[in-house]
Amino acid sequence: MTEYLVANFELTNPKGYKAYVPAVLPTLEAHKGEILVAEYESEPLEGNPGSVTVVIKFESKQALSAWYNSPEYQKIIGLRTENSEGIAVSAGKFDLEKNLRILESL
Repeated sequence: MTEYLVANFELTNPKGYKAYVPAVLPTLEAHKGEILVAEYESEPLEGNPGSVTVVIKFESKQALSAWYNSPEYQKIIGLRTENSEGIAVSAGKFDLEKNLRILESL
């Protein structure tokens, strides 16, 4: 089932972050990751989100995990994490039945 990486962050060192973009693209391509959203001027609607929002689609949770934990990505992840503050999460495609079961159990 399709899995998405959703990241939202604020750049703390834009100059240091610039090297991340050209470095991450080949790692995504190797793992068939597809960038659906990459916005550096996200408009906040609620809360206090960062200005950068990224959504990347993977064929499965396993594919996302394989990319994220790959030696190639781990070699460059610091270019993002050391130059920004925010979050990155893995989330699956909308499944109403599954979500209703989870809500029912709360």
